[in-house]
Amino acid sequence: MSCGVVLEQAGFHIDLKESTRRAVKYRRDGEIAIVTHGGRGWFDPLSDRKGDVFGLQAWLQPDDFAATLRSVGALAGVAASGAPLALPSRRTLSSVIPERWSRRPPLRQGSPAYRYLNDIRVIPSRLLQRAVALGLIREVPHGSAWFGHHNGDGKICGWEERGSQWRGFSSGGTKVLFRFGSRTAVRLCITEAAIDALSLAAIERERFDTLYASTAGGWSPATELAVRNLAGRIEILVAASDRNSQGAGE
Repeated sequence: MSCGVVLEQAGFHIDLKESTRRAVKYRRDGEIAIVTHGGRGWFDPLSDRKGDVFGLQAWLQPDDFAATLRSVGALAGVAASGAPLALPSRRTLSSVIPERWSRRPPLRQGSPAYRYLNDIRVIPSRLLQRAVALGLIREVPHGSAWFGHHNGDGKICGWEERGSQWRGFSSGGTKVLFRFGSRTAVRLCITEAAIDALSLAAIERERFDTLYASTAGGWSPATELAVRNLAGRIEILVAASDRNSQGAGE
């Protein structure tokens, strides 16, 4: 039984623009639910609610457990109507992701994407130029930019996609960490988005004892492993959240 079926029956619809293969976002008016683990799990990014299909049904239609079991059982065999998001193959991750990344040019000063980051998001030019020199930002059409997620060996695994009208994560990519700053840092600051990491670096005048990192909003197993590996050598861990309802709950 997929959590997506329960959500669709309750009037939720898939937000394709903000969904990935591993995290499918559903919306109903102002409510949001993200389905994970191939449909077996879910969580509400606006609160601490999460769980399996039974917990989802209990959230949507509060009732005693016996009634919840009957409601879920009645949906057995029903397929979700939304288009399936197949998991990427190993070949996709090992070859297509680096190839796609290498085809895009570095962020160029004066471009629409550069102006968005510099003028609208107020990230200083010197900091953007340093990130470009480190190979962390690529430019794409429509004023958007890609912010690379690399593993501990420096291999590109995916990227955050951000612009004034768009946000997402690379199709077929894996969330690890966007990393900006010292690789021998004793202080690690973890943010939700790459733009947040760069903004914090600007606010702190880019402390040279610090590695500024982004998880792209959600923690994959690869993200958890990367943070654990970094935590083995750092002295200070900082969680830098947004000043909104989601950040307040973290």
